[in-house]
Amino acid sequence: MMTRGTLSARRSQILELAERDHVVDVRVFGSVARGNATEDSDVDLLIKPRRGCSLFDLGGLLEELQQLLGCRVDLVTEDGLKPRLREQVLTEAIPLPLKTESQGILGSLLQS
Repeated sequence: MMTRGTLSARRSQILELAERDHVVDVRVFGSVARGNATEDSDVDLLIKPRRGCSLFDLGGLLEELQQLLGCRVDLVTEDGLKPRLREQVLTEAIPLPLKTESQGILGSLLQS
């Protein structure tokens, strides 16, 4: 079962893949962020693609993340959020800080 702690342990690998595939922001939301994921849960990631990021880049990122995490992953952009879920997703989304940012409070949140 995927947890925030598992994501935190793989944070650097996730962010390396994201940066290579032209994604500049990665946030986890859904059951993993809320701490109520089950064995069947996927990992929901809210991403911000860099200008010039292609569908091929995102498809490659999706494949690599699913291999790395060993479960189904859903990638969603803010523009791709359904209006009725937008506020909830943006409120509960927990950032995976970029490698240049300090772990600080965000790192502790991910590990809880």
